[in-house]
Amino acid sequence: MYAGKLKKILESKSIDVGTRIAVADGKIKIEGILMPGTDDSAEDILTLKLDSGYNTGILVTEKTAISKSGKKTQDDIISEEKLELGKSKSKGILSFDRKKPKVSLIATGGTISSRVDYKTGAVHMLMEPEEILRTTPELKSIINLTSILSPFRMASEDMTIKEWAKLAKLAEKELNRGIEGLIVTHGTDTLHYTSAALSFMLPDLSKPVALVGAQRSPDRASFDGAMNLICAARYATCNIAEVAVVMHATMNDDYCLINRGTKVRKMHTSRRDAFRPINTQPIGTVYPCGKLDIIDSNHRKRDNSLDVLADTRFEAKTAMINIHPGISPEILDWHIDKGYKGVVLQTTALGHVPMDPLDKNMSWKKSLERASDESVTIVSASQTLYGSTHPHVYRSAVEMEKIGVIFAKDMLPETAYVKLGCILGRVQDKQEIKDLMLKNLAGEFSEKILPQSFLY
Repeated sequence: MYAGKLKKILESKSIDVGTRIAVADGKIKIEGILMPGTDDSAEDILTLKLDSGYNTGILVTEKTAISKSGKKTQDDIISEEKLELGKSKSKGILSFDRKKPKVSLIATGGTISSRVDYKTGAVHMLMEPEEILRTTPELKSIINLTSILSPFRMASEDMTIKEWAKLAKLAEKELNRGIEGLIVTHGTDTLHYTSAALSFMLPDLSKPVALVGAQRSPDRASFDGAMNLICAARYATCNIAEVAVVMHATMNDDYCLINRGTKVRKMHTSRRDAFRPINTQPIGTVYPCGKLDIIDSNHRKRDNSLDVLADTRFEAKTAMINIHPGISPEILDWHIDKGYKGVVLQTTALGHVPMDPLDKNMSWKKSLERASDESVTIVSASQTLYGSTHPHVYRSAVEMEKIGVIFAKDMLPETAYVKLGCILGRVQDKQEIKDLMLKNLAGEFSEKILPQSFLY
């Protein structure tokens, strides 16, 4: 917050954080929303959020004039709409053309449905689902959005298996009531976990399901959610029947990648093109104008005559452990002691864990043998992400396979975790578990890894 001279000036003019103000210094005049000061801000600097969405700092001198702006903020307008007779309380829901393809939208939270809290300057996920559409009015020329559902609103890092199951059941219900496709808006942090979960929980999918998020919030000029939504709407009406993440292909607002839900991963904390295909190429590309180019023809095709059936069984006692130098096998023993039924090991390179260290107490051999004896399924998925695990190159991996470790080929660790949980929720027989883990259920394995798929 502001202190000293600035605090006195603002208080004298009854200006609070979140107020739209005008700041003038000579011939230069800037308007924007007053944002809170930070602890490390200079005491003579005001922070404004401009209409462009960007923040700027303004040096306040004796010549600087500060006043309330005559223009209203979006929040002022919304508040007035609520009070005026005849005004919609839904904050401007778009009207859709019934002749357009029917699509449903499930909103779960995340940056794509966030707003700026002008009291703190932080982004929070409190936007009503219908408000998302205000950022993307172009949708009404593409689809007939028949329903907007919000079973929960949360940051994606707060999601659990229960939310995945709820989404899958809701997707089943919507897809079986005559719509062409489904859009799910979601936070990006764990979007690839949810895309994998829906891929396995919606087996034999017959219509497209697009998962979409945003790396930048709607208040910013670089907001990417609008184009992502437009591309997702295009995908939801196409002839591909896959769970796919539809997000920016480049840093520019030009087109989106259609990435299979089991072969995609968030590879950057903040870039708009953070979601990349791993060990494969994207299914295709889709442009806001509707152009859709297929890159991988090996995908499920739409069949509107088939119903979708969700299978949400999942073994909650499934875990994932990252292998690193010096890691003690006690961590695996702990999971066994706690009754875990399956563990995915994010192993080094071709799929290794410490098997023959100088300190024999650090060897994982006995713990792996114990896991096998107690019917705890162990899966090896490489932490390198790119490339495939292989049990027949180094002796340690040969030993691991003999003990019963399942090598997950080129499957992503996150995908392997979700798949293992789904399989353990459905079957208990050890051989059947292994057979299903090594069977391509939702495109999670690449039959052949093409050179051009590396760092695509």
